[in-house]
Amino acid sequence: MSEKSSPLFDAVPVEMDFPAEERRILAFWKERGIFEKSLKANEGAKSFVFYEGPPTANGLPHNGHVLTRVIKDLFPRYQTMRGHYVPRKAGWDTHGLPVEVEVEKELRIHGKAEIEKYGVEPFTERCIESVFRYTAEWERLTQRIGFWVDLNEAYVTYHRGFVQSVWWALSELFKKGLLYQGHKVVWWWPRGGTALSAAEVGLGYKTVDDPSVYVAFPLRDAPDTSLLIWTTTPWTLPSNMYAAVNPSVDYVTVDAGDRKLILAAALREDLAKKLKKDLPVLATQKGQELVGKRYTPPFDTYFAKDADATLPLKDGGTDTVAWRVMAADFVTLDSGTGIVHTAPAFGEDDYRAFRKDSQRFQDPDALEMRCAVKPDGTFSEEVPLVAGRFVKDADKDLQRNLKERGLLIHTEQYRHEYPFCWRADEDPLIQYARPAWYIRTTSVIEEAKKNNQHVNWVPENIKDGRFGDFLDNNVDWALSRERYWGTPLPLWIHSETGETEAVPSLAELRTKPGNNVAAVEAELKAFLAGKPHESNSEHLLVHKPWIDKVTYEKPGAGGKFQRVPEVVDVWFDSGCMPFAQWGFPHAEGSKETFNRAFPADFISEAIDQTRGWFYSLLMVSTLVFDEETQQRMGLTPKREWPMPYKSCIVLGHVSDKEGKKESKSKGNYTPPEIILDEVRMDFAVLTATEAGVPAEPGVALIAREDLEGLDTQEGARVQLFRADRPDKAVTVTVKVHKKLKRRVVLLAPAELQALDVKPSARGADVMPVEVPRLPAGERVVLKDPATKAPGADAFRWFFYAASPTWSNTRHSLANVRLLQKDFQVKLRNVYSFFTIYANIDGFNPAKGNPGAKEAPWLAIRKSEGWREVKARPVLDRWILSEVQLTLRDVAKALDTYQVYDAAQRMVALVDALSNWYLRRSRERFWAPGFEQDKQDAYFTLYEALTTITALSAPFIPFFTDDMWGNLVVKPWPGTQPESVHLARFPDVEASLIDEGLAAEMGAVRELVSLGLKVRTDNRLKVRQPLSRADVILSRRELSERVAVYQELISDELNVHTVKLVEPGGPEADVVRYRVRPNLRAMGSRLGPKLAPVRKAFDSGDGRALHHELLQTGKVALNVGGEDMVFPAEELETLVEAQPGYAAAGSGVGVVVLHTQLTPALEDEGLVRELLARVQGSRKDLNLGYTDRIRLWVDGDERVKRVVTAARAEIERETLASELHVGPEGLTGTEQEDSLNGLPARLRVERV
Repeated sequence: MSEKSSPLFDAVPVEMDFPAEERRILAFWKERGIFEKSLKANEGAKSFVFYEGPPTANGLPHNGHVLTRVIKDLFPRYQTMRGHYVPRKAGWDTHGLPVEVEVEKELRIHGKAEIEKYGVEPFTERCIESVFRYTAEWERLTQRIGFWVDLNEAYVTYHRGFVQSVWWALSELFKKGLLYQGHKVVWWWPRGGTALSAAEVGLGYKTVDDPSVYVAFPLRDAPDTSLLIWTTTPWTLPSNMYAAVNPSVDYVTVDAGDRKLILAAALREDLAKKLKKDLPVLATQKGQELVGKRYTPPFDTYFAKDADATLPLKDGGTDTVAWRVMAADFVTLDSGTGIVHTAPAFGEDDYRAFRKDSQRFQDPDALEMRCAVKPDGTFSEEVPLVAGRFVKDADKDLQRNLKERGLLIHTEQYRHEYPFCWRADEDPLIQYARPAWYIRTTSVIEEAKKNNQHVNWVPENIKDGRFGDFLDNNVDWALSRERYWGTPLPLWIHSETGETEAVPSLAELRTKPGNNVAAVEAELKAFLAGKPHESNSEHLLVHKPWIDKVTYEKPGAGGKFQRVPEVVDVWFDSGCMPFAQWGFPHAEGSKETFNRAFPADFISEAIDQTRGWFYSLLMVSTLVFDEETQQRMGLTPKREWPMPYKSCIVLGHVSDKEGKKESKSKGNYTPPEIILDEVRMDFAVLTATEAGVPAEPGVALIAREDLEGLDTQEGARVQLFRADRPDKAVTVTVKVHKKLKRRVVLLAPAELQALDVKPSARGADVMPVEVPRLPAGERVVLKDPATKAPGADAFRWFFYAASPTWSNTRHSLANVRLLQKDFQVKLRNVYSFFTIYANIDGFNPAKGNPGAKEAPWLAIRKSEGWREVKARPVLDRWILSEVQLTLRDVAKALDTYQVYDAAQRMVALVDALSNWYLRRSRERFWAPGFEQDKQDAYFTLYEALTTITALSAPFIPFFTDDMWGNLVVKPWPGTQPESVHLARFPDVEASLIDEGLAAEMGAVRELVSLGLKVRTDNRLKVRQPLSRADVILSRRELSERVAVYQELISDELNVHTVKLVEPGGPEADVVRYRVRPNLRAMGSRLGPKLAPVRKAFDSGDGRALHHELLQTGKVALNVGGEDMVFPAEELETLVEAQPGYAAAGSGVGVVVLHTQLTPALEDEGLVRELLARVQGSRKDLNLGYTDRIRLWVDGDERVKRVVTAARAEIERETLASELHVGPEGLTGTEQEDSLNGLPARLRVERV
């Protein structure tokens, strides 16, 4: 026995209150400046560069933000522990539509006209207020989940330094000829009055049903014959200018009964089916023969006055300006009629065709484009039928009018993907011809593709899949926005000469001749004087409307340089963050800082950022930092691809437990606070009148989905209280009612009165998203006091271990708890076991080596009682080998950004430590004295725990720091790092790895699992001993290795004997093998051949097929004369045992249990059952591991006989000082019980 004194280690609390423990660690980190120390410790070391994708803080953070932030935190922590310098600069995205739309909602205004009526100056002030509205909540969440990032020095995209960096980048593009103004068809947000980039458009697609219409365009020279066109945008018909055909395609004229119709021959049958009539062909002609034919458009918007208008052609003569058939290569036969209604104002192909047609005329600009839609998306007065109506809202009226005039041939609904504004998801976009400023991304697209090929994408398929496809379909970047709150486009145009200049900075503006910067600055300061945003004057100066007032002159010319009115796409802002976060190139020292931090080693965001931040980052760097610019700006050494990031983890989305998108409005949303802090939820109050169901006194009735969301059992006792009166809670029973909607609670009058609440004014119609905003007297908080929240470590671990990072994660409180139980709780239990027994035995890992500075798993090698691992028992050698193998695998996974693989390997290690090593070693810790074997067990478990602590620190930073402080800092105060996050990640020690031992123990564990499966499948309790287990190994070479573990297998399976049986021997005949096809795996491949394949397997020799499968990993069969091969993944093996036996098999072999019970075996089972009941009673009494008891047992004669015979064993196993058999000493109040079906009564009392 070691020398004992006061306990060295703090006892691990019995109650698992992880949030409370985490708050204590948070205070420790803050008080001791652990994050700052971790940075300082590695200054001067090789950098690992991480870029933070800036969130917008004008909305509350949600579970998706937790996912991105815990992934972003994992790798900087890991690389810091690897010895790298990893500065982490936070950022805030503060410009653009996300902010403007939110402010419009707050002001209850919509659209540019109402913004300008409100005033651009106050509107920009409100934008600044909005962007930091929820900063406190964001910072709290950031800190609460342990995301270490420098919030004090965060970059802010509206700050002058950032804006000027963006100006510099745009001025570079302007100098290179990559920034130009063009008139194109863009995706236009009508209600917002601005164009969106392709990246933004890609973020807003939704599945919608639109009208699909077939409309007749009568020919001018043959009114009884019509061109038949098809469109899904009826609202574009009033702006029609052409009908386009494919000149090489065959077209037919068909008899439709009341008229003749012209359409593509290949699409005639499809139309006949839709119209449910025959369409006899009257004539056939090539599309070229239709070119030039004139027709009457469906609406006379412009036709009435310009039907015969002409323009002179370049090669002589004239031609009509519109309403004729043109040839076009974009006409296909995929759907429709093969004749395309062409409205150049609303389609890229249409516009290109219009521009091409205009080149035929002497003055191309004289060809006027017809457009009956205003920029706000409403029809102009030129279409009286629907004037002032939003285009999408006018479709039905337009169709009705066409039908009344006999022009609507057929209509149906067409389901497809259609873009909506990504920040106002009820607002559809339209294609609309507008002048705008563009970046010529198409001129550098090959360089961008080369750049992309050098990025390490996780998952890899993003490179050539989603991201690669986006690059392949690249169009010039629609940069400008006709909005207000954004980086102003730094282009000034001379009012008389039209000369354009790009200005890279405010400093350069101040040097321009005749500039009025100082006057505008003074006006701004006067405007802000005494206002909350007075300190923002330097930043507002580079924003609308103030920067619009800055002008300058051109020497020798009249007029002035005036800034263009547009602002920049917010995604261009975010794409500039690698250099703009430092104020490069204007800020002092920014070149050196940027040079060190470009490109990033790692970035990560959700998959929708492939068209957002990932694209803008890569494209801006490709555009700006060509070789010449790098050399001119002094960036050394020259950057090769990839830039601006080397590795990118693409994350999936967070869904609910059913795989549906989480939605606050639908209520299938588990707020982060429930996971992090407290299991509670707000409910709107209803009574029986509103709910339409009866209330129950003392009961809270809620929806089943809400009960599941709280991970609470029906019938549980819960607390209800008003949010403003948490001290006046009432306790009720929670039950489910199927008629209740989410986030409402039905209460009886007594509870309403006790809580002083009344039914919600919204009644049963209240939406879940509205509940938190209800008055305090109309809602209650329901809290489950019996269960603690899982906490931040559990939340983090859930996102690491639930699924590969690129998959959608099914999130719920129950799922978080499940994964926490598999890893953190299991690890905590091992840790608790160690501290209890180490304190009992006085184990001190630092004894004999008190001043050690090396890592604890190395320091113990100089401690008293430690001996070489190779001299220890096989279990010690095996678990330390497993620790090193896991270290190796986890480091490899993290180095390649495979988070899920790392997490699964760690789960396996903790399971091995808990369910195998510790369970198999417990008696070594319980043994009396302090012999070498016991010391080996302590040193082995200590090394495993401390190594796992450091290994797990980047994943679960709170719990591991608590473990480190207790296991490491306490034995070595002052010499070991005060936090695990200041320690080094463990190096792999190859000398401790034993691959052979890992393989043989793996086989043994699998055999034990098979045996336990046999017991479970056949309802054979593990506590009931059996006579024998036969092991039929699949590979002979395993026999010698497994033979030495027969006693261990016997103990685990609770059998008297384990026998290794030859596969072909007579004892193996008690099992029969059936190899059969896995229908789910191979059904689609085989099709009609499936039936004969099944027959071939059923008639084959099961033992031979099984042997072939084990040896080769496949089975070859002749099926109906055809040789076929079936891989293992398409097959399944069934093991069937004869009566008196039960069996199960896997790749390692088969385990056969002899299931017949003798009276002696039944007696042994009775004792095992009794021991389990007593241990349960000890736990119920909260007895310590060394507390002794008095035990009384009574029952029928067999129970008393068996207990009397096993007295010594029972007293030893239960720490019973006294064991009384019979009724004496029982009070008569003990609950009647049974032991394996025999009547019995027990009583346990602390000594």
